[in-house]
Amino acid sequence: MTETLTLAPPNVRSAAKTTGIVILGVALITLCAKLHVPFWPVPMTLHTLAVMGLAVALGPRLATATFFAYLAAGAAGLPVFSGTPERGIGLAYMVGPTGGYLLGYWAASWLTGVLARNRGLVGMTLAMLAGLGVTYAIGLPWLGFYVPVDKIIPLGFTPFILGDLINIAMVTVGVALLPSRLRRKITPQ
Repeated sequence: MTETLTLAPPNVRSAAKTTGIVILGVALITLCAKLHVPFWPVPMTLHTLAVMGLAVALGPRLATATFFAYLAAGAAGLPVFSGTPERGIGLAYMVGPTGGYLLGYWAASWLTGVLARNRGLVGMTLAMLAGLGVTYAIGLPWLGFYVPVDKIIPLGFTPFILGDLINIAMVTVGVALLPSRLRRKITPQ
């Protein structure tokens, strides 16, 4: 009795597609982090739009992998973050005042992707709001290592929340404007 062990060849096409999606996702997050839209009280980036849009479109696994690749690129010294290279690069930037928000976005990628799966517009919007809540829940305490406790909300929440809510609204409107058959192809089931 002889048994032959055969290994299935890796699905190269699937791996290449996944790699391409991750690379494009990192490029999108980088672009959105670098764009500064004139806004009050501080300029608004589209970072939240990219993170939440990818989480809704790609699902938890691929969105989390994409944001991890973005963090890895930043840790390697590539100027992918908002304010880089002017405010530092690499791990030095990542452990600075905005490091908690970066970790929060990573967690939000997963949470939003999980909660948005198989949901309508209201469910997806609530999933993005939950992800934003996680981002602030991690980012604000981290900021407390750098600013006095009484300054955390005025410096780390108040100037940014309106812009973040507008970013989420833009993702929601964008999804709503997609034809339903295209929306089914994009959003994970």
